Amino acid sequence: MTHLPAVVAHRGSSSVAPQNTMAAFESAWRAGAAMVECDIQLAADGEIVVIHDDTVDATTDGAGPVVGSTLAELRRLDAGSWFSPAYGGQRIPTLGELLTFLVERPGMDLLLELKDVWSPDDAERVTSSIVAAGLADRVIVQSFYPETVMALGAAAPGVRRGWLIEQRHEPLPDLCAQLGVMTCNPSVEMVLADTGLVGVLHRAGLQVMVWTADDVDQWEALVAAGVDAIITDRPDRLVGWLAGRHAHSA
Repeated sequence: MTHLPAVVAHRGSSSVAPQNTMAAFESAWRAGAAMVECDIQLAADGEIVVIHDDTVDATTDGAGPVVGSTLAELRRLDAGSWFSPAYGGQRIPTLGELLTFLVERPGMDLLLELKDVWSPDDAERVTSSIVAAGLADRVIVQSFYPETVMALGAAAPGVRRGWLIEQRHEPLPDLCAQLGVMTCNPSVEMVLADTGLVGVLHRAGLQVMVWTADDVDQWEALVAAGVDAIITDRPDRLVGWLAGRHAHSA
């Protein structure tokens, strides 16, 4: 039987609820996603908030850079109405709220991306929060930035780490070993253009969690390539599609 990949909800179930909000995370959990993926950044006062873009313009009723506002200022913004009036009043979550959500909803893990470069001290704040919440075995921290991945490893060697890539770095297995990651996560475009990439990473003992695939043709190709997880904006549809595929092949 073909190995079926885990379903990872990109910024929550972001096609049916506003991305990176508690409503999107709740929707992902109800859809049966194995993991939720989301992004964290630092506010002006050093508080850790869940938001993808460098600015608040696209996903709130505010404007300006995330790092230019304090947590209190960010929390006053409406992070849901841009998506639908039904989600008016959603707020930018804190890392603490996200971790509490996971504690209260067993069965779904977290793939947590740190945007940009984080200092060792700030990275340690992330990992210590994860450990204190008792979630070290349910969270993978990741970044595109090797400096951030290394800072996370120095802060908490026992917390699993991943490296996000959007182009081939050589020698890729050696670089992953130097970073101490357990998963290397390429774009869907990379895998579709080079299906041998998955095998290279698997032979190096690495998992492969691909971002971001939202249509059946991509899912078919990624399953055939043997990826370990698919990060998608449509976890509800992917869960159903995989269930149907499993039933058909059983």
